[in-house]
Amino acid sequence: MIRALVCLTLMAAPAAAADFRLLVGHGGPVMDAAVSHDGRHALTASFDNSVGYWTLGGEEVTWLEGHEAAVKTAIFLPGGRAASGGDDFAIEVWDLQAGQRRERLEGHKGQVASLAVSPDGALLASASWDGSVGLWPLDGQGAPQFMTGHEASVTDVAFSPDGTLVYSTSADGTIRAWDVATASEKRLLLSHGFGVNTILVGDGWFAYGAVDGGTRVIDSTTDTLLADLTLERRPILSMALRPDGGEIAVGDGEGYVMTVSTEDWRINGDFRAAAKGPVWALAYTGDGEGLLGGGIDDTAYVWPAHNTLDAPIMATVERGFLKDPDKMSNGERQFRRKCSICHSLTEDGARRAGPTLAGVFGRKAGTVPGYLYSETLTGLDIEWNDETIDLLFDLGPDHYIPGSKMPMQVIQNPDDRDDLIAYLKNNT
Repeated sequence: MIRALVCLTLMAAPAAAADFRLLVGHGGPVMDAAVSHDGRHALTASFDNSVGYWTLGGEEVTWLEGHEAAVKTAIFLPGGRAASGGDDFAIEVWDLQAGQRRERLEGHKGQVASLAVSPDGALLASASWDGSVGLWPLDGQGAPQFMTGHEASVTDVAFSPDGTLVYSTSADGTIRAWDVATASEKRLLLSHGFGVNTILVGDGWFAYGAVDGGTRVIDSTTDTLLADLTLERRPILSMALRPDGGEIAVGDGEGYVMTVSTEDWRINGDFRAAAKGPVWALAYTGDGEGLLGGGIDDTAYVWPAHNTLDAPIMATVERGFLKDPDKMSNGERQFRRKCSICHSLTEDGARRAGPTLAGVFGRKAGTVPGYLYSETLTGLDIEWNDETIDLLFDLGPDHYIPGSKMPMQVIQNPDDRDDLIAYLKNNT
């Protein structure tokens, strides 16, 4: 847990300039966002393995650290708590006042892609790439239950307004409803044909977004189609419901955000939120006038919910790992593709999923001050040099240092490994 001062900087723009703000501090893409019920705080989940707990309109952020891989989802819970899930297959429950882990929930065998809390605050639902939906008692009484039936990864979950059902979406193209009381499947709601990424549940309806760009609203009682909001953009990656229930927002892989009235399902607005997609994270501010979003940038953004400026805000600067390969040496190309999203080459203090590589040659593994290593690395007797770095990428981290946080990365060609090592020597 690190507490730091970070400005929510006002962006220079005409007209509603005060409505544009930045939440700066993450060291990786922002994968999810949530705003508290009172609108005073926000959560951001990032590829840098951390969750940011922000005071909106203020200057303070608390970093919630404990995940051992990218964080994909974060939500507020009752009682001054929050929960997050990610690629380490675990759910962390946080005490927000203390800024510390309260408990770690384990049981999934795949990354945790989404979380939802029941209306009464008693249960947490989780969607996992292991194909299951988890139900976790938040009072600590009783074991979790895992509901199976999807034929591929589960991508999103949401409770019904009365809390008796959990809806789930999946890469298998289906949406299913599960009975909370019996922890069993109640019925198959629909088969879309393409993977379904996200779902919103309202009073008498649910809306979903799919890989092929399909964006539809269904009557949850009669299963009839209420609206087809599909545009020529794909995939649909995120959805948010305005606090008063009167509007939804939809983010896609091409950098656009569409807002839609839930009264008549009319499109209220459609603006480009990013110069380059995707829009992974989306949440309304407490007053419903703004949207908090995130994508491939290390920064989260707040902009007006009905942005008439059509100004590309996110992803205006090219990320290193997206750089044109023809403009790089082979060594740099290997670094940009395999390493740059997690590691920096300099001691710039930036938050990253992995430790800085500055001074890596001759350094013992697991010894960069301030970085939260796994136990595997801290107890490892390895010094990084030409030979050990070559072995790391020849065998892959899962074989060379099993149990580390480092994702599977193999460079099969010996010449490519040699070029990467030469590049690191010249730049660290």
